[in-house]
Amino acid sequence: MTDKHLWRHLNTLLALAEIGAHKRTAKISTEYLAEKLEISQQTASRYLIELERGGWIKRTITPEGSLIRISDKGTGELKKLYSNLRFLMETSYPPSVTLEGTVFTGLGEGAYYTSKEHYKKQFIEKLGFVPYPGTLNLKLATEYDLKTRAELDAYPTIEIEGFKNEDRTFGVVKCYPAIIGNKVKGALIFALRSHYDNSVLEIIAPICIRKHLNLKDGHKVKVEVTLP
Repeated sequence: MTDKHLWRHLNTLLALAEIGAHKRTAKISTEYLAEKLEISQQTASRYLIELERGGWIKRTITPEGSLIRISDKGTGELKKLYSNLRFLMETSYPPSVTLEGTVFTGLGEGAYYTSKEHYKKQFIEKLGFVPYPGTLNLKLATEYDLKTRAELDAYPTIEIEGFKNEDRTFGVVKCYPAIIGNKVKGALIFALRSHYDNSVLEIIAPICIRKHLNLKDGHKVKVEVTLP
């Protein structure tokens, strides 16, 4: 089911629930439903057929109209919608944010850090993948993106613990699951010890993002960051 069809079905279910069809069997004409949804009667009839076929409603057709009751499956979808809306309205932070930056060639340190065994084990455990050696670097420019990036510091994060070896200390790395270019699943990482300022995003993924998305310096890329 596409997102368009899902929202259409949920909107129709909401209209039926407003008439009480989630608690009892309600007599509803397609004409009345069409007026309520501001659609044609033919379209309303089609929506009911789709809901019935999907098991979201139980329907008996009579000369006076349809006897409709929202099924357990349909009620479950309404409860899921309610739960999602409640979370969105009550949480102190959004479930995700989107940033856009311009690709540039970094200092080449990403491959060095992501290959460290202590970091790598935690990436697998906490992010679910072994990162491709290196990071995709994006430069933020707009006021909106810079402000949104700054807000991330106040949100929950996945923390990769630092460690020491005989030569030096490696700091904590903050991670946020992300989808890059609407195609590649990876993570936005912030090293507490970094040569970059907050206008730069460093992104890791299990594949070479540049190659997979055919990116070159100067290309703009959107990153949807999911808050854990």
